Amino acid sequence: MITRWGFIYLGPGSDPVADRIDVERGGLRTTIVPVPDAEGAVKAAVELVDAGAQLIELCGAFGPVGAARVLEATGGRVPVGCVAYGAESIPMLAAAIA
Repeated sequence: MITRWGFIYLGPGSDPVADRIDVERGGLRTTIVPVPDAEGAVKAAVELVDAGAQLIELCGAFGPVGAARVLEATGGRVPVGCVAYGAESIPMLAAAIA
């Protein structure tokens, strides 16, 4: 049973330590971490897993390459998922993160 997981999203200019949010409800602890770039996602994921996270979910801005980097960095110790956007959303997503 999953009791701890982390969600990492792209937040340019964010501080992954100062800006993170922990939510605990019904025996589930969720840690939401903004990172300024893809390298920050890798570092945050490793820290979350080392602290006991059992699953990592990534914002779609990281894509499958970012998810693969996180999976490799965490040594396959936990499942790593990535939000996906439909083709109709790609232009809007590109404009939003540009």
